[in-house]
Amino acid sequence: MNPASLLLLLVFLLVLLALAYPLGILLARVGQGADLPVPAWMGWLGRLERALYRAAGIAGKDGQPAGQSWKAYAFALMLFNGVGALAVYGLQRLQQYLPLNPQGLANVSPDSAFNTAVSFVANTNWQGYSGEQTMSYLTQMLVLTGQNFFSAATGMAVAYALIRGFAARSARAIGNFWADVTRSTLYVLLPLSLLLAVFLMGQGVIQNFSPYKEVQRLDAVSYSQPKTAADGQPVLDAQGQPVMETLSTRTQTIAMGPVASQEAIKMLGTNGGGFFNANSAHPYENPTPLSNFFQMIAIFLIPAGLCFAFGRMVGDQRQGWAVLGAMTLLFVLCAVAVLGAEQQASPVLQGLQVDQTASVWQAGGNMEGKETRFGISASALFAAVTTAASCGAVNAMHDSYMPAGGLIPLLLMQFGEVIFGGVGSGLYGMLVFAIMAVFIAGLMIGRTPEYLGKKIQSYEIKMTALAILVTPTLVLAGTAIAVLCEAGKAGIANPGAHGYSEILYAFSSAANNNGSAFAGLSANTPFYNSMLAIAMWFGRFAVIMPILAIAGSLAGKQRLEANSGTLPTHGAMFIGLLCGVVALVGVLNYVPALALGPLVEHLQLFAR
Repeated sequence: MNPASLLLLLVFLLVLLALAYPLGILLARVGQGADLPVPAWMGWLGRLERALYRAAGIAGKDGQPAGQSWKAYAFALMLFNGVGALAVYGLQRLQQYLPLNPQGLANVSPDSAFNTAVSFVANTNWQGYSGEQTMSYLTQMLVLTGQNFFSAATGMAVAYALIRGFAARSARAIGNFWADVTRSTLYVLLPLSLLLAVFLMGQGVIQNFSPYKEVQRLDAVSYSQPKTAADGQPVLDAQGQPVMETLSTRTQTIAMGPVASQEAIKMLGTNGGGFFNANSAHPYENPTPLSNFFQMIAIFLIPAGLCFAFGRMVGDQRQGWAVLGAMTLLFVLCAVAVLGAEQQASPVLQGLQVDQTASVWQAGGNMEGKETRFGISASALFAAVTTAASCGAVNAMHDSYMPAGGLIPLLLMQFGEVIFGGVGSGLYGMLVFAIMAVFIAGLMIGRTPEYLGKKIQSYEIKMTALAILVTPTLVLAGTAIAVLCEAGKAGIANPGAHGYSEILYAFSSAANNNGSAFAGLSANTPFYNSMLAIAMWFGRFAVIMPILAIAGSLAGKQRLEANSGTLPTHGAMFIGLLCGVVALVGVLNYVPALALGPLVEHLQLFAR
């Protein structure tokens, strides 16, 4: 790996830390329900918050909603997201008859609309369709962008509920879901999205409602022919001569739309997806190296900030640093691996004969599927960032990566996307692994495990095991069904190990709520739309339910004081233990599946 790649990684981490630390202060105050020190001219936010509570009929005597038990919290969460899924589905099925559809795009098919509704509600944003050819401006803005906010706010709400479970002292309530979603949206997601959208527009990301533009390409061939009327008769001028019109054999349709507003929240909310089919490789979504850098920062910003908020809310900032340290260590190892893999040239293209001359096409590394304006380092780092977080936005085609380079994004998703992870989901996923880590440590030293002063007992471990095992079950079972069914094998574009990797990647992405893809798989079929929707729904909510149960159980327990026998959970030893548990428990299930896909492909490629 060259020094420029290491420098890019170092600068990325330093800028992330500099921005995430102050954001953590804001996030902690939002989670604690504290009044925010906003300027006087922004006081309307607080008034709007209280007005929303009154309109919903949940405001208490002090204007704030009452706390909820974990079961009431879970019911509210499922109701909110269920209604959201119906709204996304319904608007797609009716978009042909609704305004803000200048291209007259047809209604989305039932199976694709179902898949998309689940995808955006589950914070996955898997897209089996081409955005600019399928979704109207109204659909993109009202339900897709709207769910980008709401799904991110849902993840933050669950993270806050679990943190309160650790911080509470014999409490029955873990917060109020409606308040958590409202405050997360008003005070965090909306302001940050506005700032990022303005920055992106300054870089060249478009934001308009214009119809698509038909333009002549620079390499077009023009010719003239007589103009004809609607009845097919030639149009004549005043002298009776045919009127000639100039036509071009090569024109191109340039898609327009409100892109910057969706691009901002898709990154900040770790949603992924894209206004255009090319996603963040499209110059209207990601025009410059600077926009590319800050899109990567935006993906990790709130997940990193929540680590600092966690430390503040439990009263020990060292705990937040420990979680962030484990995430960063694992991320750096994976990022270095994918950067190194993509800077290795493909042996297939070395010495390839072109015009009677032996040429080395990839002397600088693997540029296949990458944008020249970003290059190998910025593309490979983006791949590591977007799959470590549950984002799924891509600025290069992962299907074109070297086998070892494609293995790392797969692995990062299969970790459970806890290495920074999604907004909220990364933190609560890592805390589940922390519970497992202290349980294993407790077994080794022969005492009841504790984490942050709360005893970890059989109920918490059962719920932890359930949360950890849901996604491997969905991934491996879904992949097995797909490779056994003709409908599953029909979508494979590449034979052999790589075709298998495409299916494994699709289910890993869906069940872990990522949304990126090995693009060689034709997944916009009734089979894959249904199977992946099931994986996305249960990969999101079958993990959230046991985590809320853990939060409720911990909230009801007394918080014990640390003593000489308590395992420190803020030092280097615990960080190492946590990383080990994530690596062994999180990924061990997938090793046989990975051996059949990218590992076999790597050996075949370099055995030539």
